Amino acid sequence: MTDTLLALSTERCRIAPLHADDASALAAITDETVTAQVHFLPAPFTEADACALIAGSGGGDVFHAVRDGRDRRLNGVIGVHRRAGREYEIGYWFAAHARGRGIATEAVGAVVTALATSQPGCSIVAECHPDNERSRALLRRIGFAATGRPGQRPGRMTMAWRAAPAYRIDVC
Repeated sequence: MTDTLLALSTERCRIAPLHADDASALAAITDETVTAQVHFLPAPFTEADACALIAGSGGGDVFHAVRDGRDRRLNGVIGVHRRAGREYEIGYWFAAHARGRGIATEAVGAVVTALATSQPGCSIVAECHPDNERSRALLRRIGFAATGRPGQRPGRMTMAWRAAPAYRIDVC
């Protein structure tokens, strides 16, 4: 999938893989509020770090730029990471100026839908720290549910897209 998701458009966003010329803007939006949550990002996150992340993007790990649909300003990043088998992990971070406006929900939802469409039958997961209520709420809004399983990263819990919530009881 990550090789086939080339570009998407939503009502307010343009989503496409990051390119080398995005490094400055990427460094600018990746502040300490982001690096405190995303375990693999160094703090402070410099333009050199941005160049390295972009250069390493491709194949099984693709980082997508989320741009404003009108002025093309970089609003955020969505990572799509191929795991074992037919499982994909979604991760994201958004600039302070883009938070609280529904942009992340719109963009992450579009990427997850495109991934599910391009890879029928795959499973899509996200890892979220239990204290990151805003991120968990975003994931719930687009169809993720808690699995009750720990994530691969310390302190994270796994959420699965279109999975039955762990607390749900079906009665026949």
